[in-house]
Amino acid sequence: MNLSVENLSVARGGIAVLEGLSFELAAGQGLILRGPNGIGKTTLLRTIAGLQPALAGRVNVAEDTIAYAAHSDGIKQVLSVRENLRFWADVFGTRDIAPALAAFQLEPLAERPAGALSAGQKRKLGLARLLVTGRAIWVLDEPTVSLDVDAVAMFANAIRAHLAAGGSALIATHIDLGLDAAVLDVAPFKARPPVASDDELEGFL
Repeated sequence: MNLSVENLSVARGGIAVLEGLSFELAAGQGLILRGPNGIGKTTLLRTIAGLQPALAGRVNVAEDTIAYAAHSDGIKQVLSVRENLRFWADVFGTRDIAPALAAFQLEPLAERPAGALSAGQKRKLGLARLLVTGRAIWVLDEPTVSLDVDAVAMFANAIRAHLAAGGSALIATHIDLGLDAAVLDVAPFKARPPVASDDELEGFL
């Protein structure tokens, strides 16, 4: 099992937003997170990725197996497309960046500074970084922002290839990517508001 979540509760700004979540994600599987804006999907993904502590429960995952991509593209503006991918490949100890360039059709832009790219091109470069991490589990927060229809299709194909190779993906998105993946609606796990004690209520009387 790549990833398992047990009775997980997560908080934003010290206030619980989701509670009691449990699920498993095995090799070759994808899972789509759904839920209204603000319910806590980003907080959940950040917790699973190890960027913030859980309020309660457990995230069981092997060390150094998660690649996390959020709203930031995570690119260096002064470096070229190729240099950006080479930088991240060196960080993660991989060698070949050609598949990443090809997956998002970035070859014609390989020598262009990242700062000169459009928003959609920057997003493609940010997502192409996933392919050079060598990480088995992709945790993705609204990855299709700024992508046009063709680029969304490229991304979906990259996910399919990752799953086919034995990887897994946890994705928060409102877009139908056409993936053979389970869907988890997190709305039923919205945390209940705290109940004020008698002592706290007494201050308002």
